[in-house]
Amino acid sequence: MKSDEVNIIPGHILIVDDFLETLNLLTNLLEERGHQVRRAISGEMVLMGAKASPPDLILLDINMPGISGYDVCKQLQSEPNTRGIPVIFISAFNEVFDKVQAFEVGGVDYITKPFHIEEVIARIENQIALKQAQKQIQRLNSELEQRVLQRTEELESANEELKKMNSLLEREILHHQQTQSKLLHMASHDALTGLPNRVFFMDKLMQAISQTKQNPDYRFAVLFLDCDRFKVVNDSLGHLTGDRLLISLARRLQLTLKMSPTNLARFGGDEFTILLENIESPQAVTNIAKRLQKALTWPFQLDDQDLFLEASIGIVIGTSEYTEPEQILRDADIAMYKAKSQGRGCYRVFDGTMHDDAHRRFQLENELRLAIENNQFVLNYQPIIELADGSVIGFEALLRWHHPEHGIISPAEFIPIAEDTGLIIPIGLWVLDQAVKQLNEWQKKGLITHGFRMCVNLSVKQFTQPYLIEEIDRILVKNNFQSCYLKLEITETAIVENPEAARQLLQQLTHRNIHLSLDDFGTGYSSLSYLHRFPVNTLKIDRSFITCIGTPNENLQIVDAIITLAHQLQISVVAEGIETAEQLAKLRSLGCDQGQGYYFSKPVESIIAENLLKQRILC
Repeated sequence: MKSDEVNIIPGHILIVDDFLETLNLLTNLLEERGHQVRRAISGEMVLMGAKASPPDLILLDINMPGISGYDVCKQLQSEPNTRGIPVIFISAFNEVFDKVQAFEVGGVDYITKPFHIEEVIARIENQIALKQAQKQIQRLNSELEQRVLQRTEELESANEELKKMNSLLEREILHHQQTQSKLLHMASHDALTGLPNRVFFMDKLMQAISQTKQNPDYRFAVLFLDCDRFKVVNDSLGHLTGDRLLISLARRLQLTLKMSPTNLARFGGDEFTILLENIESPQAVTNIAKRLQKALTWPFQLDDQDLFLEASIGIVIGTSEYTEPEQILRDADIAMYKAKSQGRGCYRVFDGTMHDDAHRRFQLENELRLAIENNQFVLNYQPIIELADGSVIGFEALLRWHHPEHGIISPAEFIPIAEDTGLIIPIGLWVLDQAVKQLNEWQKKGLITHGFRMCVNLSVKQFTQPYLIEEIDRILVKNNFQSCYLKLEITETAIVENPEAARQLLQQLTHRNIHLSLDDFGTGYSSLSYLHRFPVNTLKIDRSFITCIGTPNENLQIVDAIITLAHQLQISVVAEGIETAEQLAKLRSLGCDQGQGYYFSKPVESIIAENLLKQRILC
């Protein structure tokens, strides 16, 4: 029994019977087993009690006064809050019909009188256990539903959060892709003009080279375009205007070329590169170069101001011999500089001799740096003659390079290199120092008369140096040289690039009693305003005007006009390049003051120049 008592599940039982003995018997029996018992003696009481406080089990007598047990069960099953209460019918009958009817109206079991106590207890407690199990199942189901609902809500919340995260991630990915695209564009395009830059163009050029390996009939060309004298724009109008001009230039090049925008690039500074693909012939390429240069003849309008640009263009025809973009650009750059050497607004197509020239130029540049230290430079002196009496009244100091391997190297070959590299500055100071030293030696020998001048050329690079005056003063003081015997020759180019700075510098030189000569007059800007704005003592007529004298192309009217104008401004005139007696005679007849040229003497070493001084009269 004890083991059974341990397994008893106490329940709330409602007993319904109109026989008091039956009520008492079942009540005592069930209460002893720990159940809570309520009692009713009619169907009406059952319906009221069950609705008010639903029990775990109802023991319901079938035959009662008023409402029968069957009808009570039917009503209980029809009500939502009592429908699930198990009903065990009690009856003194055991006919099959009664049992069937009992099950049809909703009964779960059936016990008969007289009772078999063990059977009654077993049936009642089995239904109590079953009811409790159902409740437990319902509770577990409810808990499970709650957990499922909670988990569903959590999953939905997590899903929403995941959607938000996905959306955020998608935006971040899109932003990253956009940023990456912008960075790639910035890395491959010029920020100022928006054109492809050097990196992009090199890659494009590599593709063209690869195509020549795959397709022997494929031909391309590269144009390397560099603006002439663009520095003047930046220096005079400012870098902002220079940038705007470059933007306008890029647009004009695009409109003129009418080609894929990726084939035109800003290579750097004022340099642009152009890739022409599937070219028909070299002539087609040079026609495009001509078209570009023609397009640049039209002015650029910036702030109601017309600005003009010219460009030098180097051209390379691509072949399968090229393996790297750098090789093509190297040759295009060489051709471009060859075009620059011809004058502004020219183009040149690269050929093999240019590479040899560039290699020689590179060698000369390296060797030029050592020439001063190794005493490879010497000065030659060409006499300047007073045309009235043929006397020597000065010398022009001219630089010569005695190379230990190549012999005499022409100034026309190494001076441009010195100008480009800036070496002309120390070389020019060396020339000035050696020239005044030589004149001092001749003065000590009594060969120099009053009015004699040692003429030294001043390059454009030297002219723009901020410490030029100090360097000249240092050399004159070091050599104890009288400045009145020195004449510095400058070109029109040095003056025109910065007229105001040039005027101030020339005034400082004049205050030191240094004479000034305007060299190569007539070949540059030949602005007559310079002659009265600047303190110039001498004007040198360029040799191109002199060599024409005595030929069908002579134009004495120009020479006469220059001499007349200079004399009216109290400026003496020197004619360069006199080579014949006829030229000398005509210049004398025009009143030219002085002259120099091979007719009198070529540039000579200092010993021979000293003999000319002793001779005094050369014609």
